[in-house]
Amino acid sequence: MTPIILVLGLFAILIMVGSFFLLRRSEEDPLAARIDEFAARDEAVSIEEIELSMPITDRLFVPLIRRVSDFVVRLTPQTTLERTARQLELAGNPRNMSAAEFWVIRGFVTVVFTGLTLLMMWRFGQPTNKMILFSLGAAALGFMLPIMLIRSMSDRRKQAIVKKLPDALDLMTICVDAGLTFNAAMQKVDEKWDDALAREFGRVIYEMQLGKSRRQALKDMVDRMEVPDVTSFIAAVLQADQLGVGIGKVLRIQSEQMRLRRRQRAEEKAQQAPVKMLFPMIFLIFPSIFLVLLGPAGFQIVRSSALRGVTG
Repeated sequence: MTPIILVLGLFAILIMVGSFFLLRRSEEDPLAARIDEFAARDEAVSIEEIELSMPITDRLFVPLIRRVSDFVVRLTPQTTLERTARQLELAGNPRNMSAAEFWVIRGFVTVVFTGLTLLMMWRFGQPTNKMILFSLGAAALGFMLPIMLIRSMSDRRKQAIVKKLPDALDLMTICVDAGLTFNAAMQKVDEKWDDALAREFGRVIYEMQLGKSRRQALKDMVDRMEVPDVTSFIAAVLQADQLGVGIGKVLRIQSEQMRLRRRQRAEEKAQQAPVKMLFPMIFLIFPSIFLVLLGPAGFQIVRSSALRGVTG
């Protein structure tokens, strides 16, 4: 059992180190980084010299993880990869992670949880049946934990978009009233803020500059968000564009509706607060209060009972 645990631990460490450096490198454009490095050198050098000057982690672990990712792509069904890519897109594409890289990290977490559980159970001398049972539980937890984190990130991103949408519409309304176009208003939102909604507006502008129509770019933005408020707003904009209605009037109406919805959500959460506070008060606050208030009285009763027993 010990050699198996050591092999699993070594394999997990290799995948962990490679995943870390791959994710760190994925935050920047590798082609732009290579061009900047080549331009920063005073003397002309070859590509081989640049490759040899790179850290050993980038030359060893990153290609290893990419090979593992390619192997995962060949083994994983296409529908599973598409569903994973969809979930990553809804989460905002954290660290520009691909579906194959996510499955590699998912497998790494599963191996780490399983290996650590086996090591701990073996260290404390537990029987084989318990080791297998707890290892299966740890493997299931490690397999589900990454997807749970992605779903949590997706939910937080949707909440941030819903919270920011009324302010963005107010800014766009002001920009359109000042004489800017709808595209320029979206660009102003992208320039002013750095959040999920502003980045999506910036992506729409970028896709339109590449040749995509505004209608298709806005529909793709709706698909990337899956937020009902954004869906209704984009539907109103597209309908106004099709019917020839002034975009300023549409933005003003949508801004008022989004502020009203935000106020209604705040009121709804305020109504839910007493119900959510009920269980912590019953099981946490009230016992402490009873202990502080009735504790001295209880001690007095016990003491008086003891004195009566002695005198009697």
